[in-house]
Amino acid sequence: MTFAKVRNQGWVCTTGAAAHYALSVPIRLSFEARGPERGGRKMQPGMKPTETDRAVRGHEDPRLAAVLAELKIRLGAQPFALWCQDKIELDIRDDVLTIAVGSPFLLNCMQKQFSADLAGAAQAVIGPNASAELTVDARLSLKPGSTAASTSRSAVRKPTVVTPAVSTGEQPTPSRAVTPVMKHDAAASSLALPRQRRLAELSEYIAGPSTEIALTACKQVAISPGLQFNPLYLHGAVGTGKSHLLEGICRQLRRSHPNLQVVLITAEGFANYFTQSLRDRTLPSFRQKFRGVDLLLVDDIDFFESKRVFQEEFLHTLADLIDHRRQVVMTGDRHPRLLSKLGDDLSSRMQSGLVCRLETPDAETRRKIVTVKAQRLDGEFAPEALDFIADRFTGSVRELEGALNCLQTYFSMTRKRITLSIARQVLADLERDCLRIVRLADVERVVCQLFGLRPKDLKSDSRVRTLAQPRMLAMFLARKHTPSAYSEIGQHFGGRNHSTVMSAERKVQGWLEENASVRIASQDWTIGEIVSTLEQQLLAG
Repeated sequence: MTFAKVRNQGWVCTTGAAAHYALSVPIRLSFEARGPERGGRKMQPGMKPTETDRAVRGHEDPRLAAVLAELKIRLGAQPFALWCQDKIELDIRDDVLTIAVGSPFLLNCMQKQFSADLAGAAQAVIGPNASAELTVDARLSLKPGSTAASTSRSAVRKPTVVTPAVSTGEQPTPSRAVTPVMKHDAAASSLALPRQRRLAELSEYIAGPSTEIALTACKQVAISPGLQFNPLYLHGAVGTGKSHLLEGICRQLRRSHPNLQVVLITAEGFANYFTQSLRDRTLPSFRQKFRGVDLLLVDDIDFFESKRVFQEEFLHTLADLIDHRRQVVMTGDRHPRLLSKLGDDLSSRMQSGLVCRLETPDAETRRKIVTVKAQRLDGEFAPEALDFIADRFTGSVRELEGALNCLQTYFSMTRKRITLSIARQVLADLERDCLRIVRLADVERVVCQLFGLRPKDLKSDSRVRTLAQPRMLAMFLARKHTPSAYSEIGQHFGGRNHSTVMSAERKVQGWLEENASVRIASQDWTIGEIVSTLEQQLLAG
């Protein structure tokens, strides 16, 4: 049985782009060769190995004996003797129970038949957020009687289906999870990559003037979830740290409130599990699991646009959690009001708590980010080289990280200190590739999208305010972000002359200085907010 088949036995949750959150405590499969140097308590003369000594070698953690006792109760005496006694070793690290078995065959059989019992034993002894992991230890296959399990399958009860229960484990997303390859070569299996993902820390987030409010709100949520800022909605362009803050909240709560049920998931993951529940006719169970959590963290909420059925299900989940004072945190690339294909009821719910905007870091914040990240790398960087990176790569934090990685790779090859001249030389191609060329058609597209206009309306001769103001904004942005001349811009927007474009540019500049407002739909927006939103969409492509 493959991992994918196991996964279909119960509901799972995902996070972001890379973590798998089982709605039951999952059994994760891994293969590694363990040498004889693994810690162990030496037998003294006159001592007889007990059942616990044989199954839990070298560990004095009293929880291990408790796990064995719990397993014996759950499995029964005969199945325990056939599958566990003298055939497994246990280890506990943080909230993960590792069960080592002697061969991939035993691992596969135990995964099929005892997944729920192993998970239940881990939860009963370690805590509700515990998870169980099966792994292969080649040494155990050398024990006498270690193959008895292969001839005793008829004595064991039928496979147990995992009953889901929300977990905060940091497992990979189903869509990105890799099905483990069953290899009998212990040496090759030792190269298996860890399945757990390291979540970011709130303390690692470097805030600037435009992100301090969001960071403060996230810290408050991590301290007392559900009491304030519920729901919390974070929005901003790509690479501004939305997922970092979600992961930071999750990790902080796991540390400070281990008994809380926390789920970190993407909107796409939520939709996938909802679809699966409809297919399997397990919708009541799906709703019970998602609406029974203490804190729900949802990334990329804009995925729900134009998906009415998913919107309705998430709306009811959101309302139920908020009504029961359960914290909800969401992220998106735009303000809820700008999610034009999202229902008004869901958009209104998102705005009922606190909405925080994450803007692209300014020059000073970028320098701090570059300096901190450079200190974590194996390299010697001149301050001038770091300033060069901060000044030239302004799109997102990910661009800064990419530039630093290029320089760190160069340092690894040459062992030369990264100076300003070296940084210019190495990053020349990357700098050119990061440039975003904005065309007049791009300006037209984002303005029409924001104001809900058709391109022919923007280019028409009409001078009504609902068309004139967007047209002037489009001319202002075209002059600022494109290399086009006044006459080219005027010709593109309805065949107007260059003086019209110059007048529009002066007009919008005056609005910005006066902090004037423009009414979009039923909301009043300042010109500064509109221009900033349009510029983010332009630079994001």
